[in-house]
Amino acid sequence: MDYDQMAIDMHAKNRGKIATQSKVPLKTMDDLSTAYTPGVAAVCMEIARDTSKAFEFTNKGNMVAVVSDGSAVLGLGNIGPEGSMPVMEGKAVLFKELANIDAWPICISAHEPEEIIMVVRSLAPTFGGINLEDIAAPKCFVIEEALQDLGIPVFHDDQHGTAVVVLAAMINALKVVKKEFHDIKVVFSGAGASGIACAKILQVMGVENIILVDTRGAIYKGRDNLTPVKEEISKTTNPENVHGDIHVVIKGADVFIGLSTADLLKAEDIRTMNNDAIVLAMANPMPEISPEEAKKGGAVIVGTGRSDLPNQINNVLAFPGILRGALDVRADRITTRMKIAAGHAIAALVDEPTPEEIIPYPLDEAVVPAVSKAVADAWNSEKD
Repeated sequence: MDYDQMAIDMHAKNRGKIATQSKVPLKTMDDLSTAYTPGVAAVCMEIARDTSKAFEFTNKGNMVAVVSDGSAVLGLGNIGPEGSMPVMEGKAVLFKELANIDAWPICISAHEPEEIIMVVRSLAPTFGGINLEDIAAPKCFVIEEALQDLGIPVFHDDQHGTAVVVLAAMINALKVVKKEFHDIKVVFSGAGASGIACAKILQVMGVENIILVDTRGAIYKGRDNLTPVKEEISKTTNPENVHGDIHVVIKGADVFIGLSTADLLKAEDIRTMNNDAIVLAMANPMPEISPEEAKKGGAVIVGTGRSDLPNQINNVLAFPGILRGALDVRADRITTRMKIAAGHAIAALVDEPTPEEIIPYPLDEAVVPAVSKAVADAWNSEKD
């Protein structure tokens, strides 16, 4: 199928993918007087006296802003706010269809972290949560960190949605190959927002030997020209101070996680990994190595970001349920415990993991309820 042309036709026909819909009738003068003036003034004054009542009298508690500057759209790069709109509308559709959350694309013409932070702070009173999306590293780290005091959850999906789904895939993949988190060597191609977040969540799970590789090779302590974020992660990764490119670093690895570029590896690279290798090649639209090539090199488990291949590592397994759970319990942030709980919940939906099934189908209707409950329970346990 020609999905490119199908998508263009569908977007043109519908002029996008989202619209507003009223919850109340507007047929009579009583309807008008209750929904709008004069009756609405009484509701306004209730909220003015106690702003927390916005969660009771408005849709705030079920609305999420999907905020992007279009500077790092997956597979497309810096295409600007207008160019990113179809992706952000798509995100809003997924929130609504999968988790019944009303989400709105907020595509902004702002580029400096301080500008984006100011915009989000100004918008925050309207929303119950903020989903940051497709904002380039390293500014995405600065922005997310600066917004943790808003009193509503701020979730950067490119970092944490990816990390949660990778965690779920790893939990089940390690079951299949009968290895433990603390015994494995994990090599990342890509040290942007997703790569660093995935590395950090695997560290929480007990992985001690992680090496991140960027376009200049392995990240190690003392390497020059590192961004502050990469310099920080260099202190807790690459314990043997390995130097070299991905073809050197991958030798002896148990797991390869790709968040970089297409056609990076060949079968001979996989042959240098440990036995029962796990390959999660998530570059889109084409992975770092095809499943056929990875298996030719001896990989036992292969996952990609593609929906037409087994083991799709897709953020849609994470973000709708995470925000649903956070909104349900009025969480004011997304914590590490909540993310870990979400990963375990996703993994648990695969009763008996196999090399061809380590992760649920992205549109499995059981996913959002399981993830939202796990996230809500994790938040409540942290408050106790």
